[in-house]
Amino acid sequence: MTKSDSQEPVFHPEKTTIGMLGSGQLGRMFVHAAHELGYRVHVYSPDADSPAGSIADQQTVASYDDQAALQKFAEQIDVATLEFENLPVSSLQFLQQHVAVRPGPEVLETTQHRIREKSALAAAGFPVAAFREVHSEEGLKACFAGPEASHQYPAIVKTATWGYDGKGQSRIESAEDIESAWAELDCESAIVEEFVDFQCELSVVGVRSGSGQVACYDPILNEHKNHILDVSVSPSGLPDKVNRDAMEIAASILDTLGVVGVMCVEMFLTRDGRLIVNELAPRPHNSGHLTIEAHETSQFEQQVRSVCGLPLGSTGQNRPAAMVNLLGELWSAGPPDFAAAEAIPDTHLHLYGKAEPRDGRKMGHITVLGETDGVAAEARRVRQLLSLQSRENGLPQT
Repeated sequence: MTKSDSQEPVFHPEKTTIGMLGSGQLGRMFVHAAHELGYRVHVYSPDADSPAGSIADQQTVASYDDQAALQKFAEQIDVATLEFENLPVSSLQFLQQHVAVRPGPEVLETTQHRIREKSALAAAGFPVAAFREVHSEEGLKACFAGPEASHQYPAIVKTATWGYDGKGQSRIESAEDIESAWAELDCESAIVEEFVDFQCELSVVGVRSGSGQVACYDPILNEHKNHILDVSVSPSGLPDKVNRDAMEIAASILDTLGVVGVMCVEMFLTRDGRLIVNELAPRPHNSGHLTIEAHETSQFEQQVRSVCGLPLGSTGQNRPAAMVNLLGELWSAGPPDFAAAEAIPDTHLHLYGKAEPRDGRKMGHITVLGETDGVAAEARRVRQLLSLQSRENGLPQT
């Protein structure tokens, strides 16, 4: 069922401050987009030295459950949005008493908890892998043996909350893996999912306004390394029917949940041609960073537009593109030679302003524009050039 607000208010740039909960790289790119449209941004997060806070118009440094700080924050903003989903739902509920929060706490409550998310998707008829809720090692064992068995090996077990970039999940190959898998999760509730034999992973970034207008970008093909997104490519190169079906699924999910803002729908394409919804992210997504250069409207501008009641922008793509993440490992032999990348035509470097590089930490990304055939290889080549330059420089680590 479509949820909409026929009295959708419009927040005009010259007199609007947008509140952003979260201050990482997604918030930073949101601030850039908001400034281009003339809005001011007030960032709220516990981190004093942050990618978004360093460029925002205002910054509140406080815990997400500090109601006194939230109250003061609410008094200084006109509308609020969020950068990531690991926020207290109660904080959004508190803010919503004072200002519009987009997406709202109901969306956050569903998408930040894997069991609630999968249950909502399944109840609405969306294609998901078979799953089961568990709360103990014994419950996990019961998924695979005895009269209550619901799964076969291999399977994936994930914490119900706080998982990202492969954290909080484990693959179970046999009964011998169960004890260690449950101990490693160290949680009170988890979800066991059927292992999906997929040929590729894709994402659809969609946006929905408060009046019910929905726009989706064409599917983006994703490759992961060590559970972290490594390369994203658009166009996906997938059959037209797969692309159409993926966009229809994503648009329907945004409508069903009543999202106001940007949401990424991550999917698997199975080897027998079925689409399976894997996870939802109720905000701009790493895979959608290439929309900044490759599309008529970036995912971050779409977030600003939807949150502020403006008409949504075009999701049309101007150039084929590939994005590669830059992780902290790239700095292991010294500062990379970013000038070398900047000298390459159609190469766009984004650094997030994080002071300390660490293994697995997203420090930036590079988007390369080119032709459909070869753009992903070129993006990898540019990143490899940075790595080679770093080793050759042999400079001390910063």
